Amino acid sequence: MPEEMEGLISKHPHSIRSFVKGSVLASRDETYTSLMVVLEGSVKGEMVDHSGRVVKIEDIAAPRPIAPAFLFGQNNKLPVDVVANDVVKVAIIPRASMIGIMQASSQVLTNYLDMMSNRATFLSNKLYFLSFRSIKEKLAHYLLDLSKGNLRTFSLPMGQQELADYFGVTRSSLARVFAELEKEELVTFDRRKVTIVSRDGLTKLLK
Repeated sequence: MPEEMEGLISKHPHSIRSFVKGSVLASRDETYTSLMVVLEGSVKGEMVDHSGRVVKIEDIAAPRPIAPAFLFGQNNKLPVDVVANDVVKVAIIPRASMIGIMQASSQVLTNYLDMMSNRATFLSNKLYFLSFRSIKEKLAHYLLDLSKGNLRTFSLPMGQQELADYFGVTRSSLARVFAELEKEELVTFDRRKVTIVSRDGLTKLLK
């Protein structure tokens, strides 16, 4: 945490807590009255649908705040469960303290507003992604998104298990779709290295 921010926070009520791997820091539909900022380690936001399937929304690594857009507003309830990926340390800053900090620093206020705008964009993109019905559609969209700028060969930013968690599917189901795309000569895979053979073919899967 930057020294200037530490100085601002030290003047307002807050607390520091540590959690072990697997701990639930906050639950879905819980009223969010204090901003949590990850100081060490990382957490993940995940949802459980009506069938019991767990869908990971994203990982949040230090130093980043958790769900800043839900600290204010009339219906300020968390949309996800927040779970520790490893041993984490978080700062817990009550809403009144955050208001005081933002009143004391225009830079903090500007950064916070920028952050909420970025979150809105992220959530819109996530909803669009989840609108695809099949795993093949989701994977095609994901690969095309990674290859923006007509990049033909690139590396996946996560392994198959992490990607399966991100898609909300089993690893075996995702591996089967990877194999189908290779068989249809749309892409080739070498561990995390991906080469797009037919961009048009991937695009047609989304129509």
